Amino acid sequence: MSQTERKKFLPISKQDIAERGWDACDIILVTGDAYVDHPSYGAAIIGRVLEDAGYKVGIIAQPDWKTSEDFLALGRPKLFFGITAGNLDSMVSNYTASKKPRRTDDYAPGGRSGRRPNRATIVYTSKIKGLFPGVPVVLGGVEASLRRLAHFDYWAEDVRRSILVDSKADILVYGMGESQILEIARRLGDGEDIKKLKDIRGTVIVRSSSEGFEGAVTLPSYEEVSTDKNKFNEAFRLAYLEGDPVRGKPVIQKHSARFVIQEPPPLSLTTAELDHYYSLPFAREGHPVYEKMGGVPGFETVRFSITAHRGCAGECSFCSLSAHQGRMIQSRSKESILNEVRTLAARKEFKGTITDIGGPTANLYGATCEQWDHSGACRNQQCMMPAKCKNLKLGYEKSMELWKEVLAVPKVKHLFIQSGLRHDLLVEKESDAYLEALCRSHVSGQLKVAPEHASDAALKMMNKPPFKIYERFVERFKVMNRKVGKEQYLVNYFISSHPGCTDQDAGKLAAYFSAQRMHPEQVQDFMPLPMTLSTCMYYTGKHPMTGEPVLSAKTYKERQFQRELIQPKREGVIHPPGVWQKTSGGERLMGNKNRPTFSGKRFPRKESEHGRA
Repeated sequence: MSQTERKKFLPISKQDIAERGWDACDIILVTGDAYVDHPSYGAAIIGRVLEDAGYKVGIIAQPDWKTSEDFLALGRPKLFFGITAGNLDSMVSNYTASKKPRRTDDYAPGGRSGRRPNRATIVYTSKIKGLFPGVPVVLGGVEASLRRLAHFDYWAEDVRRSILVDSKADILVYGMGESQILEIARRLGDGEDIKKLKDIRGTVIVRSSSEGFEGAVTLPSYEEVSTDKNKFNEAFRLAYLEGDPVRGKPVIQKHSARFVIQEPPPLSLTTAELDHYYSLPFAREGHPVYEKMGGVPGFETVRFSITAHRGCAGECSFCSLSAHQGRMIQSRSKESILNEVRTLAARKEFKGTITDIGGPTANLYGATCEQWDHSGACRNQQCMMPAKCKNLKLGYEKSMELWKEVLAVPKVKHLFIQSGLRHDLLVEKESDAYLEALCRSHVSGQLKVAPEHASDAALKMMNKPPFKIYERFVERFKVMNRKVGKEQYLVNYFISSHPGCTDQDAGKLAAYFSAQRMHPEQVQDFMPLPMTLSTCMYYTGKHPMTGEPVLSAKTYKERQFQRELIQPKREGVIHPPGVWQKTSGGERLMGNKNRPTFSGKRFPRKESEHGRA
């Protein structure tokens, strides 16, 4: 690898540092992902943002935590170590919803699993603290963000303390992180003590006293939420209501004799700030050291895709996006996106297709609300449930104009939208032109949507629209494809075993599949993620906002039975006898009188069955 090739990336070795004429890095970022210098990778964008501000930044990617060698690769930084488990929580990266070890890892070279430890943030911090005593440690990324307060951990089946307490790091950044990390770097560069930093939005700190935070909202303590499920739900509800950058207050949660203090969320980035961060000089490649290992599989899915916006106003119960990116949409300008398209089109490996321009929800690009700037997201009303709020203005005209201009860029032959779309925003007349343009030119044969279930009772628990809305969309999609002369299909995502979903609900979904002659592949078992409303329901047995009792399939047998109802022909699955029966009219769902069902009373739990791998 030549010196020129190495300089396209942030330094990963002392040789790289020496070639730049540095004596040391100011900041070293440690990540559980392979180093891909692309804006969809958290460590890469934070590294480039810091570099753009004048800091000397190095990267330690997927270090071997069983030895010290990788952690010593760049020496001692002048300001701090930044630590992230990667683009996913490390437990999600390492285990399936049934708690089986994953066989692959898309964020590792060659897709090989086992290159990151369980609870990577804690493990990396422990190594750094031992090797570099006195150097500040800043936590960030999804794992830290969603575990910033006391939380239920699905893999431990217990309530864990804030990851900041468990890791013994100095400060935690939650959310996307650019403004926070720049402020931390500036203050430390000015000589401030990491132990005294406060008043930085989007951060969490630990103090021996709550003095100075008199206006904060006090949550039930860790000791309370770990022993009282009603207190757990109360803590979630109070924290959730303060999760807005405009009206949110600090929240405090006592952990033994210490106080975990969460500052209010960071203010939304301006369009100019967002544009600037995505214009930084990313190599847009995996580091060359991975070439002989087979590259990084996850990068191939985003190589020619573009992030157009951040945030999601959907507030699905099972989704962590609103806790991490916020409810308010932050969109890039058309000019910024077009510049990125031109950059991609100029690359020698570009074959003419932009694979995606999207975000958490593709059809929320350019969405606005007049309340957001001065009042934030509404405290007692949602943007999209039970129906779209009249104040939420969709950016469909902006999207269609953008798509048209993207296709006019030289060398661009196709632009497809691969990010998921909210189907409930595509059933009214205001979406006619958008849906027609989408079907005519921007569907690669398959369009991703997430009806999630066919039972309205289950959908209510998921905070998703009734199934009839999805059925309306299906008809509109068919009609529109006939109009534009295309034969295109829907890729539907469904969830099994979500809290509140009974065997009867799963049976409704199975019956729908049978009636439609569908054999779905995209069915995901519910996985309780930290800081989501669904996880509260799963753990406590109650809805945290209403107190309504909610039953959940928890044992391996309960969850597996619902999955087998929904996917009886899945390869490797032996479905319960009597569930499906051949008839002259095809297949129909039958009861299984020899097997107890989850229909209001849970199976007696056997500990030996729980979490079976």
